[in-house]
Amino acid sequence: MNRKSLFFTEPHGTAIRSTSVDMDSTDVLVETSVSGVSAGTELLIYRGEAPTELPADETLDSLDGDLSFPLRYGYAAVGDVVSVGDAVDDEWVGRSVFALTPHETHFAIPPADVIPVPEDVDSESMALFPSVETATSLVLDGRPRIGEEVVVFGAGVVGLCTIAILSSFPLDRLIAVEPIPERRDRAVAMGADLAVAPDALDDVLDAEAGGASARDHSSPSGADLVYELSGRPETLDAAVAAAGYDSRVVVGSWYGDKPSTVDLGGSFHRDRISVESSQVSTLAPAIRGRWTNVRRASVALEELRAMDAASLITHRIPFDEASEAYRLLDERADGVLQVLLTYE
Repeated sequence: MNRKSLFFTEPHGTAIRSTSVDMDSTDVLVETSVSGVSAGTELLIYRGEAPTELPADETLDSLDGDLSFPLRYGYAAVGDVVSVGDAVDDEWVGRSVFALTPHETHFAIPPADVIPVPEDVDSESMALFPSVETATSLVLDGRPRIGEEVVVFGAGVVGLCTIAILSSFPLDRLIAVEPIPERRDRAVAMGADLAVAPDALDDVLDAEAGGASARDHSSPSGADLVYELSGRPETLDAAVAAAGYDSRVVVGSWYGDKPSTVDLGGSFHRDRISVESSQVSTLAPAIRGRWTNVRRASVALEELRAMDAASLITHRIPFDEASEAYRLLDERADGVLQVLLTYE
């Protein structure tokens, strides 16, 4: 059958094109009702800032080829199963499901590659599942401990979901750092103890430490755990600067082909600060003995249930007008946060 698919055609250019659905006997056919637009990877692709030679995602069969134009992309689709292949149980028909697949009106996919939408989760909130799963990975990789001070740079959707999960931990203090005032308010609503503008963070950390030396272990200065989730390479310097002695900096941002020049000439070396990447496509080697993608997805789904994900949705735009969604995100216009594409 024919369908409509969203293509990224050039920097700042998108198009809706007709494509065909190839359905196997082991697939279900899904009619999309809503899909979430990522302000991270998708926006890099839209701006032409993603490395074009990089595979789209080697862990997802729904994303083939590389990141060069033109390409189909996306990974947050929710819809209803309208038919099934000969080898699939008819009970799948009518189910609402989530899949990591591009923005398009229909898609065919094996049942093993979808997540049935729970009855107590609405379709719009389910479209935020990838952001919550990413946040779950970030928390697993950061390993927050009781009584720690944690700083999160960036209160976009992933940052806010990460804050929501971290807020359930018995931390000393959870601080969000964000230049946009409305997003700082949202960070507090999602569970941050404090949300400050970037230029105010030093005063907050200094006041807490009381001027202690970095190696005064009885009253250590700086944060114990820092997340860099702003998507801006220049923020990495601020994240390292906020970290205290023997602390951890987890970089969840993907900068694409934007260069990052990090200043490691100050206290970084003497303070034994650890900087590591976190990415949702794979699990960290240290936890693979007990964690699987299925277990992480199950935990992320429970976290999605627990948080007010619907409050992060600021715009709903018809699929045929998708170019407007990317313009809003690119310009950070009109209080935009999470944009959904709707299919009617």
